[in-house]
Amino acid sequence: MTDLAARNKRSAAFAALMALFMVALGFAAVPLYRIFCQVTGFAGTTGRATDADVPWKPAAGTVMVRFDANMSPGMPWHFRPEKSVEQVRVGERLMAFYIAENLSKRPITGRATYNVSPDQAGAYFKKIQCFCFTEQTLQPGERVRMPVIYFVDPAMLKDADAKDVQQITLSYTFYPVDSPAKPR
Repeated sequence: MTDLAARNKRSAAFAALMALFMVALGFAAVPLYRIFCQVTGFAGTTGRATDADVPWKPAAGTVMVRFDANMSPGMPWHFRPEKSVEQVRVGERLMAFYIAENLSKRPITGRATYNVSPDQAGAYFKKIQCFCFTEQTLQPGERVRMPVIYFVDPAMLKDADAKDVQQITLSYTFYPVDSPAKPR
């Protein structure tokens, strides 16, 4: 085999490997971006937490939390927060409720997407439990109260970009799910 043919073969193998790598990266982009947003709070993405992550003692600061509810077009539900605004102590574990009602004559499964604004507060708004972590199926005419257990991390008060935040908006949008996940 000539030196030129060997180089062409190596170049072709390298190009094929790069193409496979790019396809794999394309499939991994969405989950990697989601993880990046949850870790950094980028674009208002909230963090997940456990009860063990809640501070022993709330901080001295308070913040207003505003609850927002939206529906995608064609979603036959009525969806709203039980309370639209609540003043909370930073670091305190709290529970808020959203109300959802299926207005259709058939079972509907939905999934909620969420974000927090302002963006710099996203990294400090921690959810322990949320209806948005799983799909929700409502039977015809069914009405449910869906809890969100959360806290605002006291580290926000030490962040130069977030320490002056006085209001945080937690916003959900429900979308219909075409084929609901099967229970395990």
